[in-house]
Amino acid sequence: MNHPAELAVYDYLARATKGETDMAEDIRKHVAADVEAALEKQFSSGPRDKFKLRMSNIGRPTCQLWFDKNDPKDKAPLPPHFLMNMIIGDIVEAVFKGLLRAADVEFKDNDNVTLTLSDGTKINGEYDMVMDGKVDDVKSASPWSYKNKFASLEALAQGDGFGYIPQLVGYATAAELGVGGWWVVNKANGEFKYVDASSVDTGEVLERIEATVSHINEDKPFERCFEAIPETHYRKATGNLKLGSECGFCSFKHKCWANLQTLPAVKSTAKEPPMVDYVFVDPQYLEDNSDAA
Repeated sequence: MNHPAELAVYDYLARATKGETDMAEDIRKHVAADVEAALEKQFSSGPRDKFKLRMSNIGRPTCQLWFDKNDPKDKAPLPPHFLMNMIIGDIVEAVFKGLLRAADVEFKDNDNVTLTLSDGTKINGEYDMVMDGKVDDVKSASPWSYKNKFASLEALAQGDGFGYIPQLVGYATAAELGVGGWWVVNKANGEFKYVDASSVDTGEVLERIEATVSHINEDKPFERCFEAIPETHYRKATGNLKLGSECGFCSFKHKCWANLQTLPAVKSTAKEPPMVDYVFVDPQYLEDNSDAA
């Protein structure tokens, strides 16, 4: 806990828990207005599937973007709870900003920006806030992501399948401001922290953004960005191949991998084995499972 605003919010919450302070009416109304705007955005913005490059997707793998642009009909339908998850994220952002205001933390609220690339392509997006001259984003995360993915900038960079780093760098560059970081809220228990991204190599990230946009705009042939990885059980190879975490949430994984099977982990002895996306399963495991059934 190093960011001054982080300390200020924790102090405010500690005092509020003891009944020593309240939240001003104008702040409560601001939170309510933000939630109302989020509901309007989620429910009244029309179809979601029309493809365009935007700040929120320019950091995603080019293979996923290729499918989004060229083969949208094969996109797996979003589950109904996807919308609920998006709304939860919007509510978390609205409430967290309310806490910042209640803790007397100064920041500039969200704004629309445009990143102009070297080929003239314009990428639009809306950042969450500016604090101390740097762009910050608010993210709600699962307990696992909170602990592991958002452990640090370096940890996130190891598996940034959603493109959070290019997104933040894009916002900051477009706004001609510094790169700040992420305010991350654990959706399970409400704990939060600040993950500093100010040390990011903005030049390298912008080069990746340029390369991604060029690849998509020039309609280059499809290239898979990732290969299947060997499955291990207690550090021993099972002989099976599965998708890596980068592909797990991709809506085109079944189109990309024709033989994909999503099965309970074949070597697991747990009562409820985790589900695994298998590209290849040794027939012996399928026979074993069939016999067990």
